[in-house]
Amino acid sequence: MNMASGMAAGIAIGVAMGVALDNLALGIGTGIAFGAALGLALSEAAKRKGNDGDPPASED
Repeated sequence: MNMASGMAAGIAIGVAMGVALDNLALGIGTGIAFGAALGLALSEAAKRKGNDGDPPASED
C-alpha cells in the first residue's frame, strides 16, 4: 500500500462518514487528512522494510 492507496482509503472512509453524518464536505476533508497520514505511515513502513517497489535512491 502506498500514498495513493492510503489517500483512496481515507477518502472512501471520509465520504462514508460524511454521508452518515449528513455533512459531506466535512467527511471528505477529514478523509483526505486521515488518508494522507495513513498513506505516509504505510509508505515509510514499506521503505524501512525495503519493499516499496521503487529503485533505491542514490546517496550522491
